[in-house]
Amino acid sequence: MTDATQNQWAMRDPLTQYARPPFPRQPMDAPGTTDQMTPAPNHGETSYKGLGRMEGRKALITGGDSGIGRATAIAYMREGAEVAINYLQEEASDVEGLKKLFEAEGKTLHTFPGDLTEEGFCTSLVKDAAGALGGLDVLVINAGKQTAQESIFDITTEQFDRTYKTNCYAMFWLAKAAIPLMPKGAAIITTTSIQGSKPSANLLDYASTKWAIIGFTKSLAKQMTERGIRVNGVAPGPVWTPLQPSGGQPQDVIENFGDEVPYGRPAQPAELAPAYVYLATQESGYVTGEVIGVTGGNPTA
Repeated sequence: MTDATQNQWAMRDPLTQYARPPFPRQPMDAPGTTDQMTPAPNHGETSYKGLGRMEGRKALITGGDSGIGRATAIAYMREGAEVAINYLQEEASDVEGLKKLFEAEGKTLHTFPGDLTEEGFCTSLVKDAAGALGGLDVLVINAGKQTAQESIFDITTEQFDRTYKTNCYAMFWLAKAAIPLMPKGAAIITTTSIQGSKPSANLLDYASTKWAIIGFTKSLAKQMTERGIRVNGVAPGPVWTPLQPSGGQPQDVIENFGDEVPYGRPAQPAELAPAYVYLATQESGYVTGEVIGVTGGNPTA
């Protein structure tokens, strides 16, 4: 496995760049935390080098404590942005580690714990984050709920409702609150999944939300054109995050997680962050209504 401290520009074999299965079983209670995972996920802590592409930008990231959100927060900070994150209180230990990383680099991480399944919280989150940041230029809607169930008969109405509220309702509430605060040139970035176009049998509720996110992203992008706000999405394949061993997949899948894709391994969160940087910056100024697949070789269409 390639040394994770190498900067992201060094040429490497993508098949062996990061850990490959098999992985040990590691059951944990949802939502799970990074420090419980073996091997430890790579969020770019020592490898991501910024170029100042987000100087002056103000970004809010949901689910910013771990996984893709954490890697994006680190990348945005190193690109010069002011960053705020949302997370669940149960994930506070991950947040403390991230805050220390920011502070060690002379930066401030603005943190807002709370439950995105509540409309009132989503509305106040956007308002409070914009107040703390001094504005809002980038909204990354990333937090998600995933619980594997073998049959539709195993999915309770409570699970179905919470999955949709976390993955879809919150997206609607957050975007609706953020848009009036965002200037021309701002960006909204959603997180869908390859599951949206190629669903697994055991992720019925999750996969259907990810399909809905694609439609929401493309439709909202058309509405926002005249406002000068770009709306795009990222569609990850399998990514090594706490979402997976904390109920997102059964433990027998965790042992071989990612081996089904052409690369034969899951992505590390650090491999997703550059897509979120691209979609937040002027480098993607002519891109809206698109979904970038980061899937290890599995096309999204």
